[in-house]
Amino acid sequence: MWKYSILAAFVLVSVSAACAGDWPHWRGPYFNGSTDEKNLPSDWSQTEGIAWSIELAGSSAGTAIVRDDRVFLSGVDSVRDTLLAMAFDRRTGRQLWKHDVAQGIRRDRRSTYAASSPVTDGKIVVFFFGNGELVCYDVDGTFRWKRNIQDDHGPFAFLWTFASSPTLFEGRLYVQILQRDVPVSGRGLQDQVNESYLLAVDPQSGKTLWRQIRPSQARRESREAFSTPIPFSFRGSPQLLVTGGDVLTGHNVETGEELWRWGTWNPTRITHWRLVPSPVAGGDVVLACGPKNAPIYAIRPEGAGALDDSAIVWDSRDVRQVSSDVPTPAFYDGDFFVLSDLRKCLSRVEPQTGKVKWTIQTPGSSKYEASPLAADGKIYVINHAGQVALIDAATGDALKVIPMDRPSGQNAVRASISAAYGHLFIRTTQRLFCVGKGG
Repeated sequence: MWKYSILAAFVLVSVSAACAGDWPHWRGPYFNGSTDEKNLPSDWSQTEGIAWSIELAGSSAGTAIVRDDRVFLSGVDSVRDTLLAMAFDRRTGRQLWKHDVAQGIRRDRRSTYAASSPVTDGKIVVFFFGNGELVCYDVDGTFRWKRNIQDDHGPFAFLWTFASSPTLFEGRLYVQILQRDVPVSGRGLQDQVNESYLLAVDPQSGKTLWRQIRPSQARRESREAFSTPIPFSFRGSPQLLVTGGDVLTGHNVETGEELWRWGTWNPTRITHWRLVPSPVAGGDVVLACGPKNAPIYAIRPEGAGALDDSAIVWDSRDVRQVSSDVPTPAFYDGDFFVLSDLRKCLSRVEPQTGKVKWTIQTPGSSKYEASPLAADGKIYVINHAGQVALIDAATGDALKVIPMDRPSGQNAVRASISAAYGHLFIRTTQRLFCVGKGG
């Protein structure tokens, strides 16, 4: 067996080109929901302490992505039934450009095709939508390339609307499609097996570099995943973490080859355990969240191929509040911060032991599904009703609850909060807020 050591800060070369203040990926500059930003806002209202806000043409769960002086946002125009790719000036909120991507914004009542967050390297920005559209622009809005993953590799076999954010890492763009092997409600290939796969794309041309099939013994809906591939490093050697289909896997970033896998959180092969949380690494372990009140597992991948249960450092079967059905945990200040949407609590957990340093009930009665932001000594979370809760990371004390926009219609606020250049970027169903001092 090979011995590895996971670097807590991941592969620093992957983020060195970006300024410390950037938020270029859905889970931030370190792919773990945290940032080194200081002096972030801690007291504001809908009208006070707001640098700017803009009205949005429709609801989406995509998080605001920030690089240099630009904010990128996926979205929809509900009136025109159109998917949008947008960019705004970070300092003023002025719209720099907006492009129509495709007609048709949804196929079910719960979400739109614009639930994924864009990703940028400071030169290009890539948007991925649940209808398969993958489109790239220069940061100034000049069109680069476009393709549809369903047209290339077959229709997606998901019960609900698919969503997974793209990842840019070391010059490659990664997209994962973990889906059913058989059609569901007429969706998916009808005459052959629907394969789950990890796709690497040349971000300059949009051409496929490789396509790695990812096998699974999961059944029916448990094969479906809405997670995002996350980079990390063993002995300075970069890999991709992928969760879904009842297993956690590590992949070679250059070839897509599966290096190891651990599973399962679903030993009895329950058929309705789709997976939403992405993996997160820190403190020499990788967290994999089982769905629907299942435990969290801390895995140390000290080997190759199929890992047995000796890879489990700890699990939360005896600590029921440490669980997550939808939010991806954050790693910050040496610990994991696990937000349980179903048990309505937030916990700070030691990575090596699973010891819970504190647990609090999340404020208010509304559900928290957006993933937590960890920064500046605080944990920022937002619930379906658009209320932002500030939690002291050290003590777990609830510092404040600040209402933003009320959700429009039956839509709920699901976009995670991002932080960059001393500001918070908060998306509700109706507006995008830049919270902090103006200018």
